This record gives sequence, C-alpha cells and structure tokens, in this order.
Amino acid sequence: MRVLVVEDEPYMAEAIRDGLRLEAIAADIALDGDTALEMLSVNAYDIAVLDRDIPGPSGDEIAKSIVASGGGMPILMLTAADRLDDKASGFGLGADDYLTKPFDLRELVLRLRALDRRRAHSRPPVREIAGLRLDPFRREVYRDGRYVALTRKQFAVLEVLVGAEGGVVSAEELLERAWDENADPFTNAVRITVSALRKRLGEPWVIATVPGSGYRIDTGCAGDDRG
Repeated sequence: MRVLVVEDEPYMAEAIRDGLRLEAIAADIALDGDTALEMLSVNAYDIAVLDRDIPGPSGDEIAKSIVASGGGMPILMLTAADRLDDKASGFGLGADDYLTKPFDLRELVLRLRALDRRRAHSRPPVREIAGLRLDPFRREVYRDGRYVALTRKQFAVLEVLVGAEGGVVSAEELLERAWDENADPFTNAVRITVSALRKRLGEPWVIATVPGSGYRIDTGCAGDDRG
C-alpha cells in the first residue's frame, strides 16, 4: 500500500511517515496543498491522508480534486476539529474516513488497512488493447510491457479511448469526460493532450485520428501523428 500524507506540521508528518513505514505501508509527505496536487498528478497512490488546514489549496480542495479525477482513491481526513458538523462537511466532500487529532498511530494503521480492503473489493478491471495495458485501479499504463508515465489528464484521455475498444471518440466527448464542466468547448486542449499522449506512448502511434470524427485506438498501430 502506498499513501500520500498531506500534513503541514513537519514533525508530525515525518512521525506518521516513519510509523507507517514500520507497518510496511509506503508513505510520501506533502507539506502544502500545491505540493500535494503535484504529487498526486505524477504518482499512483492507494489512499490520501489529508489534513484539512494546510497552506495553499486546502485539504478540502484536494479532496474535491481527487473525487473529480474519478479514480476512486479513498480519502482519510485528519483534523483538530471534532464537531459533528465538521465531520459531516468532510464526508460531504468525499472523505471515506475521519480521524481527529491527536490520534494513536495504531488507529491510523487500522483505518488505512480497512480502507485498502474495501478498495480492493471494488477494483475496476484491467483493460488491454493494441499492446496497451491500462490499470484504472493503480493508475498505471504499460505498452508492450514497458511502463509509461502519464499525467492525470493524459491517463484520463487514454482511459476513455481504451474504454471505447477501438471505436471513435469525438473531441467533444473527450472534453466532456476527461475535463471538468468549466472546460472551454472551443479549447484545443484535447488536440494538445492527445498529441502529447501519443509521444509518451511512443511509435508506432497507437492513437489514430479519424478526420472530422475524433480519435480511436488503432489495433493495427497504424495511427498518424496529426492532432
């Protein structure tokens, strides 16, 4: 299990990290919201442990971002506030569990393991097509056995394309399913993201452009590099 601990008090963050490692739980630390969002965009975590009151984007904002990504990553919130209203608002944002400071590290470990067991029962299936292996649960992609590091947005676009099983997906549908509701319908973000995704996946191009229609996974790997 790999978790991201978002906690702005360095000594507490390090104590949590070291304690989790002793329990065979890999843990990374983010001391502020901006760092947390960056780490979430480049690493695959099983669970996020969020302090609500941190510099930069708050724990609440990070929770919203995790939920919006659609990956289903469980969230455990940490807070000094123990009022029912505070807990209710946290659960309303998408938290799966709540732990009030101060807490016993053993309780945190037990809660993390319970969340991990629950998560394991709802794992989406691994998809394979045209030499691609996409694991929605671990947010990992392999091409012909080679691991491919993708940004969250690139992964989201590829997940939609792979899910179409070779069918054509329009730019409008990609924009609707891989971006949020505030996305500009006239943006060229889809074209730019698909182009970058092709390069990450490498040649021969596995994402084909269907002129006037959209994009698809080319099972013959005969796609082109046009946006």
